[in-house]
Amino acid sequence: MSPDRVPVDDVDVIVSAWRRERPDLDVTPLEVLSRVSRLARRLDLARGSAFGEHLLDGWAFDVLSALRRAGEPYELSPGQLVQQTLVTSGTMTNRVDRLERSGFVERRPDPSDRRGVLVHLTPKGRDAVDAAMADLIEQEKTLLSELSPTDQATLASLLRRMLAPLESRER
Repeated sequence: MSPDRVPVDDVDVIVSAWRRERPDLDVTPLEVLSRVSRLARRLDLARGSAFGEHLLDGWAFDVLSALRRAGEPYELSPGQLVQQTLVTSGTMTNRVDRLERSGFVERRPDPSDRRGVLVHLTPKGRDAVDAAMADLIEQEKTLLSELSPTDQATLASLLRRMLAPLESRER
């Protein structure tokens, strides 16, 4: 395809059909958000593939990566994990139980709170999340390969401008 020719995707077809069928509606938001939605589905598939190679589900990667990003000693309270992964405390308890049975995490007493526990990333969990992260980055590089570094930076900036206010309102 020549550089001056704009590719056509499924969203172009959908938007065109809606404009034909409902000329009274401004369907312009579909041009952005339908593409974001379709990209999100493809990203989920790519992530699932990267995680599956390491026998992890997406939710397991989310918990393990939160612990890994915390830095040494790679532990967080269950409440901190709930905040970072956007799930309920009951869901987090179930997830930690399952990860503990798999040997990826262990619960330790919280030295600053006798009643509390900390969830600690084990060496097995660290190895799994590090390997999955490396594969994820390769998958994501492939997804972004059609965009120049400048275009990637522009897209990241535009998405941040859209996402930050939404996240701010949710806090």
